[in-house]
Amino acid sequence: MGLCLSVEERDERNISQNIDKGLEEDNRRLKKECKILLLGSGESGKSTIVKQMKVIHQGGYSTEELATYRLTVYKNLVDSAQSLVLAMEKLRLEPTLPENKANADRILDYRVEADPYFTLSADIVNAIDSLYHDPITSTCMERSSEFYIMDSAPYFFSQVRRLGAEDYTPSVQDVLRARSKTTGISETRFNMGQLSIHMFDVGGQRSERKKWIHCFEAVTSIIFCVALSEYDQVLLEESGQNRMAESLVLFESVINSRWFLRTSIILFMNKIDLFAAKLPKVPLEKFFSDYTGKLVFAAVKETILQNALKDSGIL
Repeated sequence: MGLCLSVEERDERNISQNIDKGLEEDNRRLKKECKILLLGSGESGKSTIVKQMKVIHQGGYSTEELATYRLTVYKNLVDSAQSLVLAMEKLRLEPTLPENKANADRILDYRVEADPYFTLSADIVNAIDSLYHDPITSTCMERSSEFYIMDSAPYFFSQVRRLGAEDYTPSVQDVLRARSKTTGISETRFNMGQLSIHMFDVGGQRSERKKWIHCFEAVTSIIFCVALSEYDQVLLEESGQNRMAESLVLFESVINSRWFLRTSIILFMNKIDLFAAKLPKVPLEKFFSDYTGKLVFAAVKETILQNALKDSGIL
């Protein structure tokens, strides 16, 4: 009689076995899942990493998907040209070519319309191209640490004729260079071997940061992006704040956050090509007076890394 189970007991045992089986399956699935959080200040390259993962692991962009970036590219181009004109006014630099005074006014007055069929006018394409080739532009860009302008501005300026074509469709390179402010939290999923990767990209501007710190306690890893080329640049939202100094403060807050005590953190130094090209022209000690080392790329990169880790209490 002791060997016999009542119907109720059999049902309870089946429920228990099903729960155990479900837990085992969840455990196996979770072991194959990797949740990665991308953090960093605005324009540190987080969204570019997501785009690159799509190219590498998701088959890239279809023609239709590329077309959706057209307005973003237009806006990046026009915003950059307007930033250049405003910088010239701030620095009291006059265009060398007489026609570019009128072109500067034309650029400031131009607006990109939120219309999927919108294309750049021939007038604005000619105005931007002419101003870009004006000798005063290179003089202005040499002082880019004194004003805000996108890193991709020179690229889009150099491509303005192609971007202005009526049948223009963004290339993959255009998409990778394009910048749109990340608001909220976006998730990208892709497979890498046996792993299922969930990559979360969050807004890097100050107003966005408070939204994410407490949301990701269970992430596997954090990739913290720092754009090395920012050492002489200022924030979009606060023109008096150095962008690399802001990144280091944010890195310290992430490293020491109670939410990420059990999370592996990868410090990803980004935009190295821009940094290496800029370093011989713009001395690091001009913006970080405590740096006394050699103006050699490897030495500077190593010093920045060591200082970041020391300030965070790791070294």
